[in-house]
Parts: sequence; structure tokens; C-alpha cells
Amino acid sequence: MSTTATIAEYQAQNKTKLISEVRRRFEAEYVTDKSDKYDSRDVERLQQDDNWVESYLAWRHNVIDETLKMLDESFQWRKEMAVNDLTEASIPRWLLEIGGIYLHGYDKEGNKLFWIRVKYHTKDHKTILDKKKLIAFWLERYAKRENGKPVTVMFDLSETGLNSIDMDFVRFIINCFKVYYPKYLSKMVIFDMPWIMNAAFKIVKTWLGPEAVSLLKFTSKNDVQDYVSVEYLPPHMGGTDPFKYSYPPLVDDDFQTPLCENGPIASEDEASSKEDIESDGKDTLETISNEEQTTLPKKGNIMEPTSKADENEKVDSKMKTFKKPLSVFKGPLLHISPAEELYFGSTDSGEKKALIVLTNVTKNIVAFKVRTTAPEKYRVKPSNSSCDPGASVDIVVSPHGGLTVSAQDRFLVMAAEMEQTSGTGPAELTQFWKEVTRNKVMEHRLRCHIVENCKPSSLTLKDHAFNMSDKTSEDLYHQFASSRRESDCGPP
Repeated sequence: MSTTATIAEYQAQNKTKLISEVRRRFEAEYVTDKSDKYDSRDVERLQQDDNWVESYLAWRHNVIDETLKMLDESFQWRKEMAVNDLTEASIPRWLLEIGGIYLHGYDKEGNKLFWIRVKYHTKDHKTILDKKKLIAFWLERYAKRENGKPVTVMFDLSETGLNSIDMDFVRFIINCFKVYYPKYLSKMVIFDMPWIMNAAFKIVKTWLGPEAVSLLKFTSKNDVQDYVSVEYLPPHMGGTDPFKYSYPPLVDDDFQTPLCENGPIASEDEASSKEDIESDGKDTLETISNEEQTTLPKKGNIMEPTSKADENEKVDSKMKTFKKPLSVFKGPLLHISPAEELYFGSTDSGEKKALIVLTNVTKNIVAFKVRTTAPEKYRVKPSNSSCDPGASVDIVVSPHGGLTVSAQDRFLVMAAEMEQTSGTGPAELTQFWKEVTRNKVMEHRLRCHIVENCKPSSLTLKDHAFNMSDKTSEDLYHQFASSRRESDCGPP
């Protein structure tokens, strides 16, 4: 066994021991005496969710005594704030309408942006609790969906005066990331801070502590683009994002329907033109001669009720240059591969398309649809269809019109079980999604990863189209990583 593998195995074993010890001691030393101070759902989750325990351990540098104190403080706060029961209805409507706090867009590292528009806040002890609940609502909502992926806080101080600065509220936000949601803070971008507030933010630095103070990034219009690209910055920050906050509905993850193979789908894909659909058909996947084609098993139903078998054969023939992705997310309705990231090749590597494989693990038909944060950029084939029990569907994701894949782009796979008597044509699926309740919809998010090519001699799919037919972009990523290490080119 290699030294690297031995170290990795030791670290995994040590992590398991630490998690087990935290659980044992928290149950024995804290829950026994303070069970009424905790929400039983949090105590139960602590025993089941390794990632949650690990996030507290990592923040306290694997010191168990400090981790236990942090858990105690965090769990008491969660019960006091009734975090597990916070819903949209828990927040006063006026606070949601004003648009002072919301999630929208991504930074250059692909972290979600958590906006705090300070100019909309006025120091008022009567409303401070509701504002704290709104912060907790958004963070808990995000944490349950993203499970450990950090956020970047955009602390927008433009057009603010001293009346808008509430240090108690600022301290609460700091504590959320320091104690209640450990490891969730990527950075805090302070934009356009008036000089008169310098003294106040010196205090903020002491609250953060020496370890986290480096996460504060003080910016102006001239340098905020070091952290967030113009496409996710509003005009007053020098950006081009046309987004304007409004409520209702609740601002969500900005996922929209992409361009798709099926053509416009009843009120969802009006932006997709017939010309775009037809032109993309010529550029779907490169074909090779019949002698070299390998027939794959037929997949689940693509959304053409009159000729599903023909459509499946067409899709299967397109899949011949792909091998199934390596990692799998095992959801209650669908297994989704890859589990977390879609691997796209760079322009140089030649392989621009990525593959998502959905497998139905239920006894009923499962309807699914795919959405993205960059609908104008991608074609998804199919983007709205269904999958038979036990069957699989291959979904091809390809950049459209020469647009560049970004690590900030996200995809959302939504799925829900259908009644056995339900039809699966376009009209039936449209009606189904209008009627299905939110709590019956499974959701899974995927990030984008671009495989860069550091040397001309590195492997590219374009140059090896015939002998690399079983490689996916995910495979290429691992091969690139290996070749880079060998050539001292550094990690991807």
C-alpha cells in the first residue's frame, strides 16, 4: 500500500474515532443533564449525520472538549430560535418584501452569495428578533439543501448611514458562522464601507477571532470583481446582473429551464427557439462508423409518446462516446450519477459535453426535470421527461453557441413519483408538475467542474476520439490530475 493511501486510511479511521467520541460524550455529559434545552431532532441528527459532527470538530481543530462546548451552545440556540420549525410563514411579510437579506448568485469559487443590504435595515429593538429569524431561516434552508457547502456573505454598505448599523445584529451574523453554522463561511465581502464605520469594524474583527479575520474582504467598486464576476454583481457594484429582488415568491436558487431537446414544454421553454433546437441536432455528439458503434441497452422513456423506442435508440447511439460517471448520489426516488460535479473539458481538451445518468429505484414511474442557473448557456437532453421503474435515462448536457462553462453554474434535478394511471406525454407532465406538492419532490444539485489542459501533450478527447470512446469528462479529470502530478504541473 502506498504512503498516501496509508495516511488517508489513518486519517479516515481517526476521523471516525473522533466522531464516535463526540457522540458518546455529548450524550453522556450534556444530553443527560440538559435534554430539555435541546431539540430532540438535533440530538437525533447528531447521532446520524457524520458531516454535521465533522463540521463542528473541524472548526474546533478536532479538540473534543471545545467541540462539545460549541455543540451545547449551538443546540441551545437552535431550540430557542425554533430553527427546525422556521418557515416562510414565520417571517413577517414586510421583512421578506423589503429585500434586505436573500440568497442569489455565486462568487468566482462557486460559493453561493448571501446578500445583506444594510441600507434596508434600521436599528430597532422591536424588529431585531424577526431579523435574526430571517438570517436563521435562510441559513438553515441553505444548510439542509447544500449540506456543508460554504456561502460568501456580501455585506453591502453602499448608501448606508449610522442609523442602519446595528452592532447587535452584526454580532449575531458573526456568531451564526462562528458557532451555529461552522464551516459555512467562505468569506465576508464588505462593500463600500464608509470611513466613519472603521472603528465599528475593528470590533467586528475581535468577534471573528484571529483565525477567521482573514475571511473579511474590504472592497470597493474597483476591486469587488476580484471575488465576484460582473454577471452576479448589481450595477451599483459595477456589475451586469439584471436581477431585481421582489417578493412573493421567495427568492430561491435561481434555477430555470434550460434549452432542451424536446422543444418548448408548455409555458416553460418559450425562450427556446425552433432554429436553436434544429441547429443543435447537427452538433449533438460526434458519430463514428457503424462497425465501431456499440449498442447500449435501451434507457427509460424520452418524452416522445409516439416513438419512445426510436428516441431511445437515437440517444443510445449518442452515448457511445461516454462511459457512465463514476460517483453516485443515492436518493429515495432516483440514483443520480455523478454525485456532485459535472466534468466539462476546456476548449483545449475538446470534450465539452457532460452526462447525467438517472436510475429509477422505485416501483412507479418517476417524472423528472432538470434546471440550471444559466439557462441560456446549456442544452439539456432531455430536460423534462419520465423514467420507468428500474430503468435509467441518460441526459446530455452541452454548452450552447460557444458559451463558456463556469464553475459558478449549477444544475438542479427535480423528481417526483407519478400515479400508475398517469400519462407521460408533454401535456400530462406539464399538468403533473403544476399539481405535485413540494414535499413530494426530490431535489439534487450539481456543480460544474472544468477540466483544464496544462500541457499540449496532455490527453484530449478531440485527438483521441476513436480510442477513448469509453472515457467521460470525469475520467479525463482524474487522468489530467495524474498526468499533471507526473509533470510537476500542479493539481487541477
